[in-house]
Amino acid sequence: MAQAAWKRPGSPIGKKGPRKANPKYKRHARQPWSASEVKQLRSLAKANTPTGVISLKMQRPPGAISSKAQREGISLKPINRSPYNRRKKTRR
Repeated sequence: MAQAAWKRPGSPIGKKGPRKANPKYKRHARQPWSASEVKQLRSLAKANTPTGVISLKMQRPPGAISSKAQREGISLKPINRSPYNRRKKTRR
């Protein structure tokens, strides 16, 4: 009898993509935030750092960064960018 498709080696069924053995951003996952980490989050957000880069620097998942910023009242939106592509285009 034939084997089920999801049991065959190399079958993509049931897999959700490659997994990293030791991802950098999950080292501090589910750990409480210290005061120095919140201070670092404030300074990185003020420097207009993207959420993905903050997560790599603080070694926490991007979802944890955004939820903590929301709880602390820290805005992660870029502040020095013009909305709706209204920047002046430079000529070459």
